[in-house]
Amino acid sequence: MEQIRTLLDEADCKVHLVVKDLKTDQYLIAEKMDEVFPSASIIKVPILLAVLHYVQENQFSLTDVVEISPENKVDFSVITEQDLTSCTIYELLLWMIITSDNSATNELIDLLGFEKLNHYFKKIGLAHTNLERKMMDFEKINLGYDNVTTARDMAHLFSLIYQQQLLIDEFNKIAIDILCKQRDYERLKRYIADVRIAHKTGSLDTVCHDAGIVYHPTMDYFIGVFLTELNDFEFGKRFIGRISKIVYDYFE
Repeated sequence: MEQIRTLLDEADCKVHLVVKDLKTDQYLIAEKMDEVFPSASIIKVPILLAVLHYVQENQFSLTDVVEISPENKVDFSVITEQDLTSCTIYELLLWMIITSDNSATNELIDLLGFEKLNHYFKKIGLAHTNLERKMMDFEKINLGYDNVTTARDMAHLFSLIYQQQLLIDEFNKIAIDILCKQRDYERLKRYIADVRIAHKTGSLDTVCHDAGIVYHPTMDYFIGVFLTELNDFEFGKRFIGRISKIVYDYFE
């Protein structure tokens, strides 16, 4: 894909890029796969799987109600906007993914705890994915704590989601359904229409990510575009959209 190589050469940021054929498990593009970078909200995908596994193993229900701790409420959150005091586990998972709700995420982190979450990440083969802080915990950020991952880890995670190997059938389907309800269409879906994508975005001041499963009419594939050391966030969203469109058209 010469067009992609041209874009990579012209990019004014660091690009971690993976495209993987999910039927054959073959990597078609692998750029900076093993460099560790800030995960931003991409970390919410392994949290989604960890919580579903926890509910499954402990015979809880997704309709169980969780009290929202006031200290977990942060800005730019559906939960905070509505001043909710409780939610079901399913609602927390849904908002965490589809609107990237940080209050929901913080509550789910408390539900399992850092140790259980990181243990699960390693257990399923995420070698360099680590949760070190809650969302919008600027005090921890200033102390040098961050949530990190790699492009290879995310390709591995979404491959497991696609293969539906991690959970019971009901929860596998719920995970994919929630990821397909993602409301951010400004990156992987920016220039393509009428396609089902199970994906999650991530954003920080100098970070712009989007990764997920594209259910293409001819070939299901994983694509992950992770931009770091970014100077222009709007450029980042357009860049991810252009990469995604080139790959989509390639499979056409």
